[in-house]
Amino acid sequence: MAKVVISGYYGFDNLGDEAVLFSILKTLRELRLGLRIEVLSNKPGQTEDIYKVSASDRWQLREVYGALKDADMLISGGGSLLQDVTGLKSLIYYLGVIWLAQRMGKPVFFYAQGIGPVNTPFGRFLMRLVVNSVNFITVRDESSREDLAGMKINRPRIEVTADPVLGLEEKYVDKKIGQEILGQTGLDLSIEKRMVGISVRQWQERVDYKKVVAELGDKLSRLGYQVVFLPMHYPDDLKTSQETAALMEQPAVVLEGHYSVVEMASLIANMDLLVGMRLHALILAAVMHVPPVAISYDPKIDRFMGLLGRTAATPVDKPEFADLWAAVDEVISDPWLVREELIQEIEPLRQRAQASASLAIQVLEKSLKKDEPAAKYL
Repeated sequence: MAKVVISGYYGFDNLGDEAVLFSILKTLRELRLGLRIEVLSNKPGQTEDIYKVSASDRWQLREVYGALKDADMLISGGGSLLQDVTGLKSLIYYLGVIWLAQRMGKPVFFYAQGIGPVNTPFGRFLMRLVVNSVNFITVRDESSREDLAGMKINRPRIEVTADPVLGLEEKYVDKKIGQEILGQTGLDLSIEKRMVGISVRQWQERVDYKKVVAELGDKLSRLGYQVVFLPMHYPDDLKTSQETAALMEQPAVVLEGHYSVVEMASLIANMDLLVGMRLHALILAAVMHVPPVAISYDPKIDRFMGLLGRTAATPVDKPEFADLWAAVDEVISDPWLVREELIQEIEPLRQRAQASASLAIQVLEKSLKKDEPAAKYL
């Protein structure tokens, strides 16, 4: 029975990355029944319980080696793993896992990765050294492919697909799950009452963006919207959400639970609008056909909104209420038109997201049949 190991930012209670893992597992399992999967996780026990997979401690070299020893392929991704903006340690870790798999003769597949930025000379050197020897690369946007080219990474085949979470489908999400959670907070769930979801995160020591978001929340509340803060990273985003809500003059609800991917997807599906900083809050909204309005703190936000043919409303370092309101007003002025446009924009991205899994299975199956590197047969 074939086995793959998945390496990513898993087991850190970040719903964005957990949504990536959830999506990868769902798609791989649909394409290849009986596939054995082991995940390198910060909380292996929790990962095993939630996803019904084997899991190893990502920090224990012996466990990582043991996971790879009987594996037929390493999947690296998805997410923004290969970057050094948060420091070289993260980049070195993920490249180290890839290097170890290569030394053990295991095929390596990049699953819809968001590449960069990699700014340090040493980081770029490591990228060239390791990544030019992987078997196949899929990236989630054209800018990521351009970043690889800029680092002179051109040996493996590279396909632009899309973020794995874009492969989820609205029809498989039960909105009643979210409605039950929302109802417990005292929110009015009647059909004529509208809700706006807000997803914020702490960014450096800045507070101006919180004031702008609070002002937006107040204006929407006065227009009849119920404002709901949706923390994506527990407990970090919960604190930021509470701080932002405290700046509002009007009442708002901050969801304080520790939610699963399924629960958060259902919560977002019940919104009429999503204003967000977190990438996967925006992606889940788009997948659920809830119009997303973005506050950008990272190029990945701009890249995703670009895929939808849109731009981020305002940057986090220079937040402008007028710009943020203009983006929101465009949505609420004609919500049905915006929703229909979103449905049209999402469908090709969904197909591209699901293509990553198909390519991964091709690499796996050809590596099982051939002694030579799998990339030569694609």
